[in-house]
Amino acid sequence: MASRLRLLAVGPTPGADGEPSPNPGACGEAAASGEREGEAHRAEPRRRREVTDLGGGSEVVHVPRFVAREKAWEWFDYLDKTIPWTRLPIRVFGRLAPQPRDTCYVADAGLTNLKYSGLQPPAHSWDEFPVLKDILKAVHEALPGSYFNSLLLNRYKNGSDYVSWHADDEPLYGPTPEIASVTFGCERDFLLRKKPTKAQGASGSGEAARKRLKVAAPQQQHSFLLKHGSLLVMRGYTQRDWQHSVPKRAKASSPRINLTFRHVLT
Repeated sequence: MASRLRLLAVGPTPGADGEPSPNPGACGEAAASGEREGEAHRAEPRRRREVTDLGGGSEVVHVPRFVAREKAWEWFDYLDKTIPWTRLPIRVFGRLAPQPRDTCYVADAGLTNLKYSGLQPPAHSWDEFPVLKDILKAVHEALPGSYFNSLLLNRYKNGSDYVSWHADDEPLYGPTPEIASVTFGCERDFLLRKKPTKAQGASGSGEAARKRLKVAAPQQQHSFLLKHGSLLVMRGYTQRDWQHSVPKRAKASSPRINLTFRHVLT
């Protein structure tokens, strides 16, 4: 695999405590409440930032402890109770089906409308949800030189909610979009796989072609465990050359809220 991982020490993110999870892998209410109790304020260490070079101008940055647990739970509770979550139908293989997660879209006024899977979600204003502006500020401070003007929020109620393989390669984001993803609540696996090459795709169409792709050479894959308060950033040509997903997980027994900040071209 051509990817390379670099570990960088970066300055402390506002509100981050950098302490390890007391119960790795647990997502139930008991684990969540255990994290909320007895959290002491300590001197803030330098943040660990993991940079994965995917090759071909694609890169992923992972900050496991982007937000302190106490602040992250405060934001989780606000988002869970305040955001007008909806579960609209999307078009999959020509059919309408319930989207397997709750969503909400927030964006600057006057931007091009977001459209995906036959869905055009209405855009809410940042002013409706002041906490989102606080989170956006923290993301901008952690990523100097980046600028985001839209946000797609997703809420996974349990391990049955998911997002299938896809790339956020809509034209409104441009050829090299940067997408910053912040996770609150239950930790979930985030997978990346290399897109099939044109040569693989040219072998035919329909069901027969899909079966041939399954027996082709294994695709490059990466897995990230996105924990409560973490940040993951996809950069460069990641959306052009890679797909990502959050698969179903039976062990994920409590909600996860994920914020994906994007920049819509104007």
